[in-house]
Amino acid sequence: MPRDSGEGAGARWRSPASHAFGQHIGLILAAAILLVAIIIFSVMFVIQQHRLPGNFEITSTVNNTMPLALAAIGQTIVVLTRGIDLSVGGVIDLTNALAAILLRPNLGNQLAVSVIIILIGAAGGLINGLLVGLGRLQPIVVTLATLSIYQGLAIRVLPQPGGAVPPGYTGFLVNPNAPTALVFLLIAIVLWLGLRRTRLGVDIFAIGADEQAAIALGVRTVRTKIIAYTLAGALYAIAGLFLAATATAGDATTGDSYTLTSIVAIVLGGVSFFGGRGSAIGAIAGAFIITMIVNILFFAKINPLYQAFYEGLFLVIAVVLGALIGRLVRARR
Repeated sequence: MPRDSGEGAGARWRSPASHAFGQHIGLILAAAILLVAIIIFSVMFVIQQHRLPGNFEITSTVNNTMPLALAAIGQTIVVLTRGIDLSVGGVIDLTNALAAILLRPNLGNQLAVSVIIILIGAAGGLINGLLVGLGRLQPIVVTLATLSIYQGLAIRVLPQPGGAVPPGYTGFLVNPNAPTALVFLLIAIVLWLGLRRTRLGVDIFAIGADEQAAIALGVRTVRTKIIAYTLAGALYAIAGLFLAATATAGDATTGDSYTLTSIVAIVLGGVSFFGGRGSAIGAIAGAFIITMIVNILFFAKINPLYQAFYEGLFLVIAVVLGALIGRLVRARR
């Protein structure tokens, strides 16, 4: 009997740690995959360049990841409510095009234009939220339709690639001389942690975990979904600003790829498509994983015609292994 009691006490003592590990397994796996990708890239870089990656490589990686990381955070907020947003690319197309033609060198213009563009992105997300929340339409259908609408508007705004982003604006958002854009990611993480502890954050997770139970507990699900999609739209617009700053010009089609990659990033980051489980921090890690994969393929001298194939293959393997390991860990809790 004492032995049994001791074992029971030991099991109870391990339970909190085991529970916490199971809850954050997605984030842990994302960090592990990112670490492996960084090591592989560094080894390949040293072999070819005979030195470790320096400031230029780190800065380029961070700056190129920023738009995807921000888009992935927005996608995370939506997916946590058990939804999905396919309009990501359209909003980024539109806001990127607007930034290229509206931004001017003076600070007042840049502040005003940035706020207006973010509000336009939020308005696009609000439309999605109203159709999904009030209209009770399927998110995949709604956002696929608005994707086409926003892409059409972007082409109308900027029929041909062009425009220009002032150097000062580019230097502020994506400084080419240092990875200062990490400050914006740190701010995003702090804001996410703050949101997670608010009533809105709790409601978002509650809806994704069990919407009917959330309703029974008094959660205003329609309002929460509308706010979630609106926040996501604002984040896509910010991603569009960073994309324009990185390219120093506009292109009404350059954001199209972010619809798929934002989804891949959150999956790699451990966000569950069944809602209620995941973190924006994991989504950021997933975005960096995607960038590192692209870098690895480049240094592996993969024919550009086949890069998409190898990139997709690697991502499928990573996602499948992550899901299997996560299930095994949760099954042993």
